[in-house]
Amino acid sequence: MIHILIGYVADLLFGDPYFIPHPICLIGKCISKTEAFLRKFVKNSEDEKRLGIFLTMVIVGATYGITFSIVFLAKYINIYLGYAVEGFLIFQILASKSLDKESRKVLNALEKNDILEARKYLSYIVGRETSHLNEKEIIRATVETVAENASDGVIAPLFYIFIGGAPLGMAYKAANTLDSMVGYKNEKYIHFGWASAKFDDLLNYIPARLTAIFMIIGSFYLFYDYKSAIKIVRRDHKNHKSPNCGYPEAATAGALNIQLGGTNTYFGQEIYKPTIGDEIYSLEEEHIKKSIKIMYASSVVGFLVFYFMFA
Repeated sequence: MIHILIGYVADLLFGDPYFIPHPICLIGKCISKTEAFLRKFVKNSEDEKRLGIFLTMVIVGATYGITFSIVFLAKYINIYLGYAVEGFLIFQILASKSLDKESRKVLNALEKNDILEARKYLSYIVGRETSHLNEKEIIRATVETVAENASDGVIAPLFYIFIGGAPLGMAYKAANTLDSMVGYKNEKYIHFGWASAKFDDLLNYIPARLTAIFMIIGSFYLFYDYKSAIKIVRRDHKNHKSPNCGYPEAATAGALNIQLGGTNTYFGQEIYKPTIGDEIYSLEEEHIKKSIKIMYASSVVGFLVFYFMFA
């Protein structure tokens, strides 16, 4: 377990240094190149679906195999080298500090009353269009992103890391990256990205629900409204197009007594999402800070729970 502790603490302290090539970026490039190659053989929607399944299998399988080989070789050379290498890979997989940094860029821009800069930094961390968003919509989008990524970027990777080490954690990130790149329900990806989207939904089924539980526990220790978090998770967890994202969003909305969801624009298409939570408080910049605190609290709770479960 020492390698997991090394990676976890390193992520909390440093996040992703910009000067180190990130493996997720490499996975993204591989997805793009493989997609471009496979599309040469597409003649109809059935071909798209079959090749999309193949893409998911190849990317996730290759990611697991390569990571496993690196860790195995390092441990073969020296067990302590193996711990160091796997710890470093785990550090690269987790994203709590990076999520903090990137969301605070949006927050800092809002605090300077620079709406254009806030939109720019928000566009780096969300899939929706940001050019038209006002201050409240920017805050909402940032809080939603922090909540969702508390699951996708922290709890879910930790869950799979504790089960299967860095190889399984990196394979999960490959699946999650596939979903973020090709898992859209638009004309281009409705068939080709079907497998990636469904596989990501499957992998996140348990972690998303655990994240909501960890957020409720974390909210209790932060003196936020954990009782409301329980109520909103029960009531509004289905108010999201994703079968999983509604859980962390509902927990965050309930704990902060705010309302999330509503209309967003993706690739020029307006998408209405049912609201999550009760608008007891109007969205303010402070809610971004509080959502980050909930993310960190749920991360610590999750790490401790997984440690005692799998140690």
